[in-house]
Amino acid sequence: MKPSDLALLRVPSDPTLSPDGRRVVVAVQRTDLEADAYRSELWLAATDGSAPPRRLTNGPRDSRPRFSPDGRWVAFLRAGDDTPAQLHLLPADGGESRRLTDAPLGAGDHAWSPDSTRLVYVARVPEPGRYGTDDDVPADKEPPRRITTRKYRLDDLGFIIDRRAHVFVVAASGDGDAGVAKPVQLTSGDVDASAPVFSPDGTHVAFVSARHPGRDADLLTDVFVTPATGGDVRRVTDTSSVVGAAAFTPDGATLYLLALSHPDLAGRSTVVAAVPVDGSAPPRVLTDVEAYSFDGYGTGSATPLLVDEDSLTTLAQRRGALELVRVPLDASDPQVVVGGRRQVLAADRTAGVTALVVATDTSAGELVVVDGDGGERTLSDFGGALARATSLRPMVELDTTAPDGYPVHGWVVKPAGSGPFPVLLAIHGGPQTQYGWDLFDEAQVYAGAGYAVVLGNPRGSAGYGESHARAVVGDMGNRDVADLLALLDAALTDADLDGDRVGVMGGSYGGFMTTWLVGHDDRFRAAISERAVNAWDSFTGSSDIGWLFTDAYCGTDPQRQREQSPLTYADAITTPMLIIHSEHDWRCPVEQGQRLFERLLRNGVPAELLLFPGEGHELSRSGLPSHRVARFEAILDWWRRHLGGAAV
Repeated sequence: MKPSDLALLRVPSDPTLSPDGRRVVVAVQRTDLEADAYRSELWLAATDGSAPPRRLTNGPRDSRPRFSPDGRWVAFLRAGDDTPAQLHLLPADGGESRRLTDAPLGAGDHAWSPDSTRLVYVARVPEPGRYGTDDDVPADKEPPRRITTRKYRLDDLGFIIDRRAHVFVVAASGDGDAGVAKPVQLTSGDVDASAPVFSPDGTHVAFVSARHPGRDADLLTDVFVTPATGGDVRRVTDTSSVVGAAAFTPDGATLYLLALSHPDLAGRSTVVAAVPVDGSAPPRVLTDVEAYSFDGYGTGSATPLLVDEDSLTTLAQRRGALELVRVPLDASDPQVVVGGRRQVLAADRTAGVTALVVATDTSAGELVVVDGDGGERTLSDFGGALARATSLRPMVELDTTAPDGYPVHGWVVKPAGSGPFPVLLAIHGGPQTQYGWDLFDEAQVYAGAGYAVVLGNPRGSAGYGESHARAVVGDMGNRDVADLLALLDAALTDADLDGDRVGVMGGSYGGFMTTWLVGHDDRFRAAISERAVNAWDSFTGSSDIGWLFTDAYCGTDPQRQREQSPLTYADAITTPMLIIHSEHDWRCPVEQGQRLFERLLRNGVPAELLLFPGEGHELSRSGLPSHRVARFEAILDWWRRHLGGAAV
């Protein structure tokens, strides 16, 4: 795979089934290198496999399809190249789509009412005079923002204190001006709301929000319920956890929750819980923190919450896989519905049919249907063009042990042919994320250029239980380092891997680990530290999450923060380093890279700073296509200069 092959990637998301289970609609994203933009359209397939999927819409950016409960409509979000996403309705039997909303900053999460007459959605409401709401006030001449809260901005979004996210209900009839119905705003105030869903009888809406007095100093959120026509907002949960989403049981008496097991954030599992809608009891946790973490972060789809009379089915991380798991309401043992060495990225279920988006180490995702007897049928070939044009390389699983006897799990992606190949130790971000059984474009590009890529999930990662994830709390650069180096040493026993030509790279927490490793070990020929945390003192005040993340993972003691900062050991670095950062990164702000770059230059260490304009923390995953290609080319050039390897 080459950088330009990003144009061949097709990434499906958010499958939605018709009520009879006979049809499924899915959004498919592609990268348009000529236009330097992402495109996405909706595709329709028959679940019996009688015909290949066909394109249903022409975009330019269509996403989040949802069949109406009566099967007559598909609601979806459509954005233009220069206009925000708005809710649209498409007749399920064919025809032109119709726009439902005219939100100034666009619409987001949405769900149908049970009778198919209304939709609930989230939209940010701008303060008057900001974000283009007054044509006479350009952005650079807006008045200053008076900031009195820690939570005033988010990476990849911007300021939030002057555009709060609120819940609206809109009629599907579109009987307002120009076919756009007038929505009813259900929430208000200087707070955000998310994840709205109708009750089974359609009379109420549940949503997630932080409305307690101490919300600026913690991450706690609650589930609230309000009449679907507007009125009082009632809290259901007890402000004891971080709730991400909720779903009603069919009788409307209980809400399932996805929530962190503990509000302190660091290394905590996401559990399934249940709470009475009337608030008569606190949430009851249904799952074990060591067995499962129900977190579908990074899949590109909304987290599925598939409810029946006595269970919730959703996604769980495990050893690099994403499994579809059924959790009984009675707290008996969960059951894996779809598992294996792959990742279930999205799911929908109705009429005895389950539709999935399933990824593997050589596929970014295909549309798969599971029928009532458990048989699987793949409906799509979205990855065919990439597979035919490239030589995608499989992930070879690797198990070893750290010096203290702890088990370490990872993979090697090797180039085609025979070695010895130069080696890249690639470290994921988080730290509570996981490498796993999906198509990782970076590993494929590096393997395509002749490098063997070592990937691992050291202590601190997700997918191996809460104790594994919390093993680095207050002690980064110790057990995680031991695990990574043990995995690298195990990989290097393969004669195809050249132990004399090894580089290390990573982004975010992986950038932290890269800087840390070269400050403590001279074994690497070169390094690439990207969007890293290098110094906790300045990260605390400059990052959008710095205050809470630093406290959770390092604590508040300044001396301990210095001991845990890679920058503290920068004077010991002799390894040539490429530092990659983005100008608008508010998660790990650019000063984190600049401070390291200046120290290396001062010490005479070969160093370069690659700085991307207009990008945030998500550059490598969703930045401008031209920037993603330029990033790949710069990385390959760096490794070619320092490790050798095949030409691009």
